[in-house]
Amino acid sequence: ISEFIWQYHYHPEYELVCVVGGGGTRHVGNHLSMYDDGDLVLIGSNMPHSGFGLNATEPHEEIVVQIKPEVVQQWIADFPEMKEIADLIVRSKHGLKFNGEVKSRITALLIDMKNMSPFEKHLSMLKVLHQLALAEEYDVLNRQPILAEMVNKHRNRLQKIFTYVENYYDQDIDIQKVADIANISVPSFCNYFKKTTHITFTEFVNHYRIQKACLLLQQDKTIAEVCFACGFNNVTYFNKIFKKIIHKTPSEFRTEK
Repeated sequence: ISEFIWQYHYHPEYELVCVVGGGGTRHVGNHLSMYDDGDLVLIGSNMPHSGFGLNATEPHEEIVVQIKPEVVQQWIADFPEMKEIADLIVRSKHGLKFNGEVKSRITALLIDMKNMSPFEKHLSMLKVLHQLALAEEYDVLNRQPILAEMVNKHRNRLQKIFTYVENYYDQDIDIQKVADIANISVPSFCNYFKKTTHITFTEFVNHYRIQKACLLLQQDKTIAEVCFACGFNNVTYFNKIFKKIIHKTPSEFRTEK
């Protein structure tokens, strides 16, 4: 995995990323997970994130829209009708992943915008933001707002930790090795990771493994094979963690897919 891929970047512009199809890895704030049927994510101003092409499957096509903060603030200040969009902008500080029907509808709108005049694009973008603001089918990617300053301060250490998980998620992960990579003791590492990412390291690893499992369950593999391929050594425990994170059993997820 190249260092460039894992490099966080951030900018003052709000960013709407639409992956038209296929799968890959999303890395927004401290959230690291997989997507398998395109993606639609709204990223707040100065929120660190990586490119969505990591581990990409199928031809990878993205539509990326960036909006300057001063434009958003002018919309909100001048038009009381923008209240819903103002609320959306506040929530974007956590990173928002949109799902289901709204994801399909907004993807189609963004594709159509490519052939519009600048004036039409402006109006359509307002329509996109308003529909996202009213949408109920979305997930908050980070429990706490992610500050660029905080991530920048810990950038190198976090990058090494994330890369280690990506490389060894399918094996037993020795927390002592991870603490050594971070150059601190195990107790200090556990406290550091929870303070910086707002989740425990075990939760982070389990979440990443389950996202990988979702991709593998779409292939011709048994649940036991998927379990062991993702680093779990007990099918019962795998089923328990899968349902806790996805809110379905692996069998239910496969059937619905």
